[in-house]
Amino acid sequence: MVRVGVTGAAGRMGRHLIQAVTQQEGLVLAAALGRPGGSYLGTDAGLLAGGAPLGVPVVDSLHRVLDALDVVIEFTTPSSTLAHLEACRNAGKAMVIGTTGFDAAHRRIIEEHARHIPLVFAPNMSVGVNALYGALRQMAQVLGEEYDVEIIEAHHRNKVDAPSGTALALGEVVAQALGRDLKSVAVYGREGITGVRDSKTIGFSTIRGGDIVGDHTVMFAGPGEQVEISHRASSRMNFARGAVRAAAWLAGRRPGLYDMQDVLGLSGK
Repeated sequence: MVRVGVTGAAGRMGRHLIQAVTQQEGLVLAAALGRPGGSYLGTDAGLLAGGAPLGVPVVDSLHRVLDALDVVIEFTTPSSTLAHLEACRNAGKAMVIGTTGFDAAHRRIIEEHARHIPLVFAPNMSVGVNALYGALRQMAQVLGEEYDVEIIEAHHRNKVDAPSGTALALGEVVAQALGRDLKSVAVYGREGITGVRDSKTIGFSTIRGGDIVGDHTVMFAGPGEQVEISHRASSRMNFARGAVRAAAWLAGRRPGLYDMQDVLGLSGK
């Protein structure tokens, strides 16, 4: 059995992860972490997630439970994730990171730690989204330069980063397929007199409101037609299931930086 620790246990994603771990064959929940001072500390993780007791109390320190773990699943904030990642590296424990909002310096830190431990890092753990990447790559190559590319994403009001990590990943797939550098061609929102659209740009539009779990649409607007590829998440459980699938896949892997394409056998490696 692969022993799993879930951070951010009291959050919406944390509760889904606890449920998903208990439903995944070959995994066992060995630890659940929450914020220091949280009123839920000491509560059984199963009860916190709305299920049966699991005999796993929520604690406030990863260091207290690392010896009992094989892999940590992390969906929190960049600062918390990097602190937990350092602890996992020092203890030789694997990690699954679904946290978003990292900058370039953060990513370099993640890459460095992955030289020492096996690590799955992906902006979206959904199996559906990751299956979509291949279709999107093919569509971009077929439609080519005559089609303008716009990416529209919508999330709940509490999401703090924009555009979403998934939207950026979709943009990267399209840019690579078209031989472009996303950093050079990305346009994040428009206002005022913007002038005629540069055909090489890839536009991003962001919506924040309500409790939208996650919607992403890539639009190819060409002469006389529009082609769209969309993914709409109706529950966070699909992200949780992908993350626990990644945790199971990591068992016995060599140190390295992996993503969900590797987990699903779609990377061609």
